[in-house]
Amino acid sequence: MDDRIIKTEYSELMQKSFIDYAMSVIIARALPDVRDGLKPVQRRTLYDMHELGVRYDRPHRKSARIVGDTMGKYHPHGDSSIYDALVVMAQDFKKGMALIDGHGNFGNIEGDGAAAMRYTEARLQKVTQEAFLADLDKDVVDFMPNFDETEKEPTVLPVKIPNILVNGSEGIAVGMVTSIPPHNLAEVIDAMKAYMRDENITTRELMKYVKGPDFPTGGIVINQDDLLEIYETGVGKIKIRGKVEYEKGKNGKTNLVITEIPYPMIGANIAKFLTDVAALSESKKTMDIVDISNQSSKEGIRIVIELRKDADVENFTNLLYKKTRLEDTFGVNMLAIYNGRPEIMGLKQILKANVDFQFEIATRKYTNLLAREMERREIQEGLIKACNVIDLIIEILRGSRDRNMAKACLVEGKTEGIRFKSRESKIMAAQLCFTEKQANAILDMRLYKLIGLEIEALINEHEETMANIYRYEDILERRDSMAQVIMNELDGFKKEYGRKRRTQIENAEEAVYKEKEAEEMEVCFLMDRFGYARTIDMATYERNKDAADSENKYVFACKNTGRICLFTDTGQLHTIKVADLPFGKFRDKGIPVDNVSNFSSEKENIVFITSQTELNLCQVVFVTAGSMMKVVDGGEFDVAKRTVAATKLSEGDKVVNVVTLHNQNNVVLQSSQGYFLRFSLNDVPEKKKSAIGVRCMKLAEGDFVEKAYFIQNSVPMTISYKEKEIVLNNLKMNKRDSKGVKVRV
Repeated sequence: MDDRIIKTEYSELMQKSFIDYAMSVIIARALPDVRDGLKPVQRRTLYDMHELGVRYDRPHRKSARIVGDTMGKYHPHGDSSIYDALVVMAQDFKKGMALIDGHGNFGNIEGDGAAAMRYTEARLQKVTQEAFLADLDKDVVDFMPNFDETEKEPTVLPVKIPNILVNGSEGIAVGMVTSIPPHNLAEVIDAMKAYMRDENITTRELMKYVKGPDFPTGGIVINQDDLLEIYETGVGKIKIRGKVEYEKGKNGKTNLVITEIPYPMIGANIAKFLTDVAALSESKKTMDIVDISNQSSKEGIRIVIELRKDADVENFTNLLYKKTRLEDTFGVNMLAIYNGRPEIMGLKQILKANVDFQFEIATRKYTNLLAREMERREIQEGLIKACNVIDLIIEILRGSRDRNMAKACLVEGKTEGIRFKSRESKIMAAQLCFTEKQANAILDMRLYKLIGLEIEALINEHEETMANIYRYEDILERRDSMAQVIMNELDGFKKEYGRKRRTQIENAEEAVYKEKEAEEMEVCFLMDRFGYARTIDMATYERNKDAADSENKYVFACKNTGRICLFTDTGQLHTIKVADLPFGKFRDKGIPVDNVSNFSSEKENIVFITSQTELNLCQVVFVTAGSMMKVVDGGEFDVAKRTVAATKLSEGDKVVNVVTLHNQNNVVLQSSQGYFLRFSLNDVPEKKKSAIGVRCMKLAEGDFVEKAYFIQNSVPMTISYKEKEIVLNNLKMNKRDSKGVKVRV
């Protein structure tokens, strides 16, 4: 038993297993092969459709039939991955060139999913049949056993166009990701031909043919100058905008019409775009929007935004570019499987790999065709020779006992046992020397082949065969001839399947949106105990002063152009633009401050709220549970960032009180164990906001500062502590950093 136990280091086993898993995902799942531009699931689906005979000139077949057959024969990883791959290959809004002709609901550009596979039907596109699968019977690619070794599948499809550029690819593997944009078929073919004519061509020269990506959704690429580096390195970011047109609306209004969208916007992001545009109006970022409608259909994208009469249309368009996905980024990472390993490749490297592959499959194709033609020539020459001595051959056949005797005479000139009419016939028969294949062809030949027209057709066929042999030998012996054949095929695909470019390429200036400066006015900030905040004008506040003060936790005046400052118990300062808060009627509902700031009610609590203007005019006092205090100049909190550290805290400490100083000159600290300490604020030094402060109260073990009260000597302040009234002004004055007095209840 011990001899069968293999002892190994667990970490080494895990490392090996993970590497094996990672390589399996990288090579066999997520990344395309640079030669045919297909992932394994796509390749297997197309090949299975080819084997099933689901071709472009035949009826559609149920998608479930195709998926089930693919899963059972070649791809045992679940039906959803196969159907998803089939659907994407049928969506012309995702692929530069759809490879499958779908019949039924295959989803749409707005993100609606395809119908279940039992409802949809599919077949191959004509281009797929001609450019991807046409030469599989000519031994141009290697085949390998499928997962259970009951079938054979191609390791790569003999694709005759640079599909990896035409259709692009996206995939996430273990520790790596590929993102290749689609390109224009005609441009890529021209670039491929240019490389074949001059292998030393530069990427810059190749870009005379490949202007840039050509997305099926159109749009405008606006960083043309960055494309050269992207195509040289295979990595970069492409900035793309939607196409916007302006139309005259009703009553002199202007309609902004979006007719093309950025490629990353397809799917659910169209609905998000509409939501974002509506949010611009709701948050008062713009007041120019009258109505939004999505009028898109099968004919194309049409999103209409109706604007006010006096709207600055160009400025509003720039707002959409800045604040929505009407301008988006496509991250390029041209990672593909090359020579069995993942590699990031530039434009020239991809074209080189595809050209090398075309020469490889052309060599195998014409070697195979030449062998077939040589075999045909041998048989044709035997039949022609047989026609010249047909009487002798008939005499041999009639005089032979069986096929083998006749065949031996035709091949080796053996005449023993054959009855001849004359001695001369026997001598002539002994001189015959047909090959094995020729002899079989002669013995299988039918009598009608002896008709004069049939003999003439045989001679013409032989001449055609000889012409093919000379042509194939020339193609195989001369690289220029093979290159010309490949380029002629590429020209044929370009002529039949090429189309005009959809995406414009240009250098555009960065969108600059100028916010309309609001007229400065004083408003009243209101926030209830649930954290909902809003602003109203001061006149409305004066009319509803009692209700406003009683219903809200924080009420103060501020400027509509200013900021609101939130101090939290974690020592953070969050700022909110007053303009981001809803402004309206007194009974209008506010919005949670969490929505307009970095404040999170789940992680921290608000200790104090005031306006930026108020802070600039005052000093601010911080009190922590650990009895640390400091005074900070309010000007230090005049910052542009949405969140900064307002004070430094010791580990486990928290802020219990923040207050702005006006005429207060004393402070009373109350601890959790009932100790009260009154001392002068002059004893608290002024510090920077990055300081911890000084200790102001000696605390017993387990005790902490619970509250802080700031009082004026001339203004009595009374509090209730455990049902006992305490006049804070009557407490004995002590020095800072003393224990204080305990209040007996």
